[in-house]
Amino acid sequence: MTHVVLLGDSIFDNGAYVRRGEPDVVTQVQAKLPGGAKASLCAVDGAVTAGVERQLARLPSDATHLVVSVGGNDALRSSGLLREQARSVAEVIAKFAAVQDEFARNYRAMLDAVLERRLPTAVCTIYDARFPDPQEQRLVVTALSIFNDVITREAFARRLHLIDLRLICNEPDDYANPIEPSAKGGEKIAGVIAQVAAGNTIFPRSQVYAR
Repeated sequence: MTHVVLLGDSIFDNGAYVRRGEPDVVTQVQAKLPGGAKASLCAVDGAVTAGVERQLARLPSDATHLVVSVGGNDALRSSGLLREQARSVAEVIAKFAAVQDEFARNYRAMLDAVLERRLPTAVCTIYDARFPDPQEQRLVVTALSIFNDVITREAFARRLHLIDLRLICNEPDDYANPIEPSAKGGEKIAGVIAQVAAGNTIFPRSQVYAR
């Protein structure tokens, strides 16, 4: 029996952000899985990458597929850099490089712990979010690229499925607020998760050759 478990942050644990009466992501995943399959939520709103290991302690014993969406809160913790003064572009890049190095260490350690479970695993990029101010949106998307570079590199190096939320949540009403998915966005995410769990080959997909 297929049992998909969602790990990470409020991209999956979004029940507090959707409108009253609308489903959260795990409910939408459950609805899209075939009969007899299950979806469970271990993700926690506000979690950072280092917190996923604690979520693994609650992993159901019959889990068959893991999906991880984490990193957005790591980025939020570093967002103050966008407002700091700097003497040169090189100084700015050096600061972001240090942030990327720390995130890479944490993300690799998290994936090591997840993959110890020896279950089919998919990871998600951090989506672009939707800030009302165009300039803020532009800065955020650019800054998030240093985190997404880590996620994509690790996914490809480990031959994991990658769910690119930047391409999935690509419309304003996919968001309940600037950084949380709405029920519409959640339905799109859930649909892709269900495809991954089913090993769906109907839809066109990219292939990445790492080596």
